[in-house]
Amino acid sequence: MSVIKVENLTVQYSGEEHKALDGVSLEIQKGEFIAILGAHGAGKTTLCLSLNGIVPNMISADMYGMIEVLGEIPPKIPVRQLAAKVGSIFDNPEFQMSQLTVFEEVALGLQNLGVDKVTIEKNIKESLKLVGLEGFEERSPFEISGGQQQRLAMASALAMKPEILILDEPTSNLDPIGKEEVFSVTRKLNLEEGLTVVIAEHEVEVISEFADQVVFLENGKIIEKGTPSEIFPKIVGRQASVGVRVPQVTELASNKSNLFKSIPVTLSQAVEAYKA
Repeated sequence: MSVIKVENLTVQYSGEEHKALDGVSLEIQKGEFIAILGAHGAGKTTLCLSLNGIVPNMISADMYGMIEVLGEIPPKIPVRQLAAKVGSIFDNPEFQMSQLTVFEEVALGLQNLGVDKVTIEKNIKESLKLVGLEGFEERSPFEISGGQQQRLAMASALAMKPEILILDEPTSNLDPIGKEEVFSVTRKLNLEEGLTVVIAEHEVEVISEFADQVVFLENGKIIEKGTPSEIFPKIVGRQASVGVRVPQVTELASNKSNLFKSIPVTLSQAVEAYKA
């Protein structure tokens, strides 16, 4: 079942000569893990912000084409209303936080929607457990690690019981431990909770391991779309020009193609391909 449908979506910000998105068409199924790749300025963030309605409702832009998310038309409904269905996580979690305690931070969105106290407490408990932050309720959001802050941002989104989670470069400001925390929780939510995940990310080793589909943007257009195994081998020789690297194992295997019958994108695939 499709949860996101985008047809010929074009977005242009006021005063900008070039289009941020140029005729993008995309369909995402329930429960899929979708990775959006592209160089800086390719349109990844604009696509993410269009799916949750921030563009054009909060960030003004001219938008053309069709976009439908869970039966809603994002440009036509308040961002706050869509947040109950589409959770959003950005690259700097600290900028999203404003409350004195973890409990209050997670409660904020629910309170804004007028949810009753019993439900708020239940949702907070469940969401903190999902992201591994049980017992942090009275901690300050500003006195925990970057990885914990990003997991707190996830808990705040999950407390709203969304069906889709959109992450825009969520690990760009995190150390390796923080990155591992975020990716582990994201994958767990996708596999165990059936949450549809859309993530713009540069960590291609993780993408090759987790993503069902990769959407490759360049200058606001989709230039490639398919599984990691289909996409990464295609761009081995184009990394510099497109501004996206491929997994190290893919690059190595491409340079030693006589040793592999197929080009792997994960370490486990490389081991199996080498054995073959």
